[in-house]
Amino acid sequence: MAKNTICIWYDKDAEAAARFYCEVFPNSAVTAVHRAPGDYPSGKKGDVLTVEFTVCGIPCLGLNGGNAFKQTEAFSFQIATDNQEETDRYWNAIVGNGGKESDCGWCKDKWGVSWQITPKTLTEAMAAGGAEAQRVFAAMMTMQKIDVAKIDAARKGS
Repeated sequence: MAKNTICIWYDKDAEAAARFYCEVFPNSAVTAVHRAPGDYPSGKKGDVLTVEFTVCGIPCLGLNGGNAFKQTEAFSFQIATDNQEETDRYWNAIVGNGGKESDCGWCKDKWGVSWQITPKTLTEAMAAGGAEAQRVFAAMMTMQKIDVAKIDAARKGS
């Protein structure tokens, strides 16, 4: 068991969400599904209570806790991508499976979990600081899904 695990609250679809993430992202797997040993406020004995899984190697626990709490952008997975093809693949998988686009490389899956699909060129440009970061930041602020070619052009000042 990992020393630190991200726990994500779901209404009732933790297993479906975990299996979806494992289909989309490399180095991801469902490692255990635990059923409730008795009735609980949002479920019955035998219902899936928790799901252990990894997303890109990060250990997670999905908890079917009912509708008492909702997901917000205060938590997100940030997925670093190498190119436009990888950015498109992840973005389209999340948005195309009942998710929702947002701004600056953010989107939400159909369970309300937020994702930042972030090309490495964007992160590198922001880390460079100065005029390069200012240009890239201004370009990013106009985007939903990140356009790698436009980010690279902004890095060069063109």
